[in-house]
Amino acid sequence: MANITRFDPFNDMDDLFKGLFVRPLRLDVPGIPQVQIKMDVTRKDDTYSVKAEMPGVSKDDIHVSVEGNEVTISGEIKREKEEKKGEEVVRSERYYGKVSRGFSLPQEIDAGKVDAKYADGVLNLTLPLKSKASGQRVTVK
Repeated sequence: MANITRFDPFNDMDDLFKGLFVRPLRLDVPGIPQVQIKMDVTRKDDTYSVKAEMPGVSKDDIHVSVEGNEVTISGEIKREKEEKKGEEVVRSERYYGKVSRGFSLPQEIDAGKVDAKYADGVLNLTLPLKSKASGQRVTVK
């Protein structure tokens, strides 16, 4: 025998919209570029190396924070106001403001031995792993 089902247009509308908002939305606001610190993280022996692109940021405006296995890099690009009489800005695509990026590593970092160098718009971080607690033998007297 055939199964007869009744069509309900209000309940069957879910199928029409199913999967419509599956992908995350990206909102591009005109005049506000999407700025993100791009980086490479590599590991060799007991050290992580991070190369982070931060073009246009002054060395004094870069801040690196290490807490356990959490690393945060932030910087600020300051807007230069240079207006000349009779000059009108037709288009400006240069960005300014604060940018920050944080990430976690699988092991804790020795914050006292972190080395940071900045040259040509690239921040190079050397993040040595915290040495495992070495057990000492205790003599019983």
